[in-house]
Amino acid sequence: MAANMYRVGDYVYFENSSSNPYLIRRIEELNKTANGNVEAKVVCLFRRRDISANLNTLADSNARDFEEESKQPSMLEQQKHQLKHRELFLSRQFESLPATHIRGKCNVTLLNETDVLTGYLEREDCFFYSLVFDPVQKTLLADQGEIRVGSKYQAEIPDKLDEVDSDSRVQEKLETKVWDPNNQLKDPQIDQFLVVARAVGTFARALDCSSSIRQPSLHMSAAAASRDITLFHAMDTLQKNGYDLAKAMSTLVPQGGPVLCRDEMEEWSASEAMLFEEALEKYGKDFNDIRQDFLPWKSLASVVQFYYMWKTTDRYIQQKRLKAAEADSKLKQVYIPTYTKPNPNQISAPGSKPGMNGATGYQKGLSCESCHTAQSQQWYAWGPPNMQCRLCASCWIYWKKYGGLKTPTQLEGATRTGSDAAPRGHMTRQEVQGMSPFTSSAGRAKLLAKNRQTFILQTTKLTRIARRVCQDILQSHRAARRPYASINANAVKAECMIRLPKAAKGAMKNRIIPRPSLINIVKELALQAPLKLKAPRGAPTPINRNQVNQPRSTSALLGKRPFDNAGGHSLSTNGRPFALGMRAATQSVIKRQKVSQGDAPNPVVFVATKDTRALRKHLTQAEMRRAARKPHLPVRIKLPVPPRPLPVPIIPSSTSEPIVLED
Repeated sequence: MAANMYRVGDYVYFENSSSNPYLIRRIEELNKTANGNVEAKVVCLFRRRDISANLNTLADSNARDFEEESKQPSMLEQQKHQLKHRELFLSRQFESLPATHIRGKCNVTLLNETDVLTGYLEREDCFFYSLVFDPVQKTLLADQGEIRVGSKYQAEIPDKLDEVDSDSRVQEKLETKVWDPNNQLKDPQIDQFLVVARAVGTFARALDCSSSIRQPSLHMSAAAASRDITLFHAMDTLQKNGYDLAKAMSTLVPQGGPVLCRDEMEEWSASEAMLFEEALEKYGKDFNDIRQDFLPWKSLASVVQFYYMWKTTDRYIQQKRLKAAEADSKLKQVYIPTYTKPNPNQISAPGSKPGMNGATGYQKGLSCESCHTAQSQQWYAWGPPNMQCRLCASCWIYWKKYGGLKTPTQLEGATRTGSDAAPRGHMTRQEVQGMSPFTSSAGRAKLLAKNRQTFILQTTKLTRIARRVCQDILQSHRAARRPYASINANAVKAECMIRLPKAAKGAMKNRIIPRPSLINIVKELALQAPLKLKAPRGAPTPINRNQVNQPRSTSALLGKRPFDNAGGHSLSTNGRPFALGMRAATQSVIKRQKVSQGDAPNPVVFVATKDTRALRKHLTQAEMRRAARKPHLPVRIKLPVPPRPLPVPIIPSSTSEPIVLED
């Protein structure tokens, strides 16, 4: 009964997903909604898996500093791995969650220098935190509420002097004397002087313009003059004047006018006081955040002093009564029964047939991904569905509570044999994929060099018949041109079942597609076979184009083959030889760099020249679409007839005969 009773201030597990780990939250309020349900206002705590890699590096550095300062005992690699699952990060983010999603209690404490880290591993449902995470700013800061316990925080007490020895220290340098109880004045005289100091303070506020606005009535001015700041000033005046009342009176009222002493309650305006109350409601007694977000023009000492003076006012008493009344109306505790529904990730329930609860397709002989055991009363699916990973019952509970696996996996940089693996940041793609546990287990899908999953579309006999019978509805040519458009397969199959009895009476008309013979195909492939180019003997061709000045058109990017080296001879844009009059610029053979399988270039690269671009202008839009849909067919281009040259007038050559001009 007590285990299922949850109160304000408890740290609890919340489940928001059947496959993800529990959320760890602290209950701040329990509210009853209009429909009768109970909602919990909670404070969010984050795990290491919820923050970025940069912040994880910062948390690792903070953990190493803590271990060095507190002199923690040495731990095994598995203990260090599990200890990261026990570390949480506090935040000031609030959210409301249904109370029915609570799955149990846990214990979260602030990490102290006197704590032993291995003690958290020995206790179940025990976590610690030392840093505060800001989800908005994405920052990780040290918690200000540190309990200073340890030898370096203890005061150094000097040795006790003997009765015969005298204290040789200078008392004036050690402390300042502010009041002497053994003075010559009597208590009634001191009280009379304090009354005179209050009267002088009231008169000083009447003369001050700003004070008369804040305290418009005489009663308010007298109340402000009766505060501790006036009494401290009066007693300090007596001490400075050697407890001489005549000199102290003249000090209270100098020639310039009476002395006005004001504390933080008078210095703050009403709007500033409202901002302080709003900040106190949001941040509590975190005066650094109050000053930074609400009152940046005030000093930290002024904020702290105002807080303790504000607690003596009627405003504080009224708010305290309102909060007490609200707390009485809210729920103090709520009873949540134990959650007994089966998890959807169960592969097979005890006593049921294999293949239940999403176990279809799971292979036999797979072991637990965490503890590598092959026997368990209950198995749970874990990870991507296509990888078919699973966890045993105990590792599944560990995953839900602590957000990780008991042992470090190969994906986390550790092997099953315990050998230290190199950091993933210094590995190639194939090396990282080779570390995956999915590539080493028998019967599992192999990861390709490229991050793509292969799939096969295997059609049934009814589907193949429906393509012929319902050809007018399916429109296979149109669907092939638009593969992104969805096809209503159920409607096509339903129409096929209606048309199939009628279509069975007549013979199906199959369109015969003329196909070339095998001999012709072999001859055509032999003509298009690429020729191996031999590099000229002599000095090796430089790889870096900065070593030798080369034309820009002949430089290859990332070691890809140039156009004329792709197949041994020039190719057109549709795979056929160039037409007459089309030439490709000769390019030098460049030594190719070794490229990985995943980054390998395409086998053929088509480069457009001036001639091919000129030929494209003579193609119509319909011909370009036809060439794009059927790139294996040759493109027929009708070149325009060149214009006839204009006749050049024949100019007679000059002779030696004279030129006669007739008048």
